[in-house]
Amino acid sequence: MSGRLYGLGLGPGDPELLTLKAHRLLASCEVVAYPTLEDGESFARSIVSDYLQDWQREIAIRIPMTVERGPAQAAYDRASRELSDCLDSGHQVAVLCEGDPFFYGSFMYLFGRLAARFPTEVVPGVTSLTACAAALGAPLAARNDTLAILPAPLPDEELEERIRAFDAVAIIKPGRHFARVQALLLRMGLQDQARYVERATLATQRILSMQEVAEDGVPYFSMILIHRRGDAWR
Repeated sequence: MSGRLYGLGLGPGDPELLTLKAHRLLASCEVVAYPTLEDGESFARSIVSDYLQDWQREIAIRIPMTVERGPAQAAYDRASRELSDCLDSGHQVAVLCEGDPFFYGSFMYLFGRLAARFPTEVVPGVTSLTACAAALGAPLAARNDTLAILPAPLPDEELEERIRAFDAVAIIKPGRHFARVQALLLRMGLQDQARYVERATLATQRILSMQEVAEDGVPYFSMILIHRRGDAWR
């Protein structure tokens, strides 16, 4: 009899935002797997480090941070084989995922490789989108507002077209694209409607105006929220 695979959404970083269900399942699984950089620590593991137990086997999934998809896909292939062995042995396996597993989450790549072969359950988590809105004290949308989530690496023309088509926009993964996005919003006259937050819910959280953000200091865990009406609840 095979084990069961769980994709656990951990939320944006504050351990207290872990759901009761995710905590219960984490405490019951013999195997805990999590993504990590090739030469760094795992942010996902750090969120739940106080909840891990000595008898649990930990599997670090080392993901290369490259533009090319091949190396990362190979890492997920290797991880799926290792997790398959655990599941075939009847172990319950929890895979940790920052935020929500199906909202730009790393777990989806393992889900695609394993869910057809093993019983699988996905436990949703608090997303970075809602965490940033809460940190800013800025509702995302109200009434009949339309909301778009746009990755900053999109070309300027596509970003502008989509921003103009929606009432509210979240621009994710600004990182090294921040200066370009900032210039685009200035050209569109939306500089004052844009709000920036990084590392939401963590002790290192920062909320800045667009003008205060250093172009070379924008981390991966950051977001720009824009609402044409300014305050969505008014």
